[in-house]
Amino acid sequence: MRITDSLKQRDTGFSFEFFPPRTNRGREKLIETVKVLKTYNPLYFSMTCGARGSSQDKTKDAVYILLDEKGVEVIPHITCIGANQDLIKSLLDQYRQRGVENIMALRGDLPEDDPGSLRKDFSFAGDLVKFIKGYGHFCIGVAVYPEGHIEAASLEADLDYTRQKIDQGAEFAVSQMFFDNTYYYSLLERLKDKGIDVPVLPGILPMTDLAKMQDFASICGVKIPRDIEEALGRFKHKPQDMQKQGIELTIKQCRDLKKAGIKYLHFFTLNKPRVLKAILDAI
Repeated sequence: MRITDSLKQRDTGFSFEFFPPRTNRGREKLIETVKVLKTYNPLYFSMTCGARGSSQDKTKDAVYILLDEKGVEVIPHITCIGANQDLIKSLLDQYRQRGVENIMALRGDLPEDDPGSLRKDFSFAGDLVKFIKGYGHFCIGVAVYPEGHIEAASLEADLDYTRQKIDQGAEFAVSQMFFDNTYYYSLLERLKDKGIDVPVLPGILPMTDLAKMQDFASICGVKIPRDIEEALGRFKHKPQDMQKQGIELTIKQCRDLKKAGIKYLHFFTLNKPRVLKAILDAI
């Protein structure tokens, strides 16, 4: 089912994002996580993808693992940097044959040493959106950025590019992670002022590992509130206690979103079923 149709039919729901496993143990952990989270009647499962062509193959293999879990919609991520149109069309053909109806269209990360080297048939996510729209069949999702894309000159410039992606065919969006809900609420207001009314699911990263959060935040240009850093930093040498504290902080974040009327939550699972189960059971 197209995600936009599913959202019209359901008043609330969760979606879950996974990353492709690199080892047999990782594959087992992914399958374990999927089976646990399937019990929460998810809106969909999605599978991430890196920027280079080899990552597309890993993503495709992992997508097929998700498809084996019948009864859940699966959304592959496709990144376009370094890809040509033939590669993307081949992926779309294969996903369509397997019954996939939705795609997350992303640019992908540029290499730091030569950021222009991978710009081939597609330079931006909007180029990929336009190509998939021309292909037909798929409902297209894109990423949006509550604090602005790290490469954007301003919040307004970032919003203009979001407008372009919607105009080129995107029908829903998932936000980058944020740790201060006011950024997400502000994004929704700015999108509304711009006349953008597609569903925008908030991206939630469980706050269970401060070092990992700080690493992600530095890469993405996301701010971690001082009170959260202090709350987690007290348990720097006690990872289990930090995880417990982080679960409570994430529950608080999700409850605030739900109280504000946000009906759908998208979780970056990091393939950790126990953490997600604790959060979901609480909310």
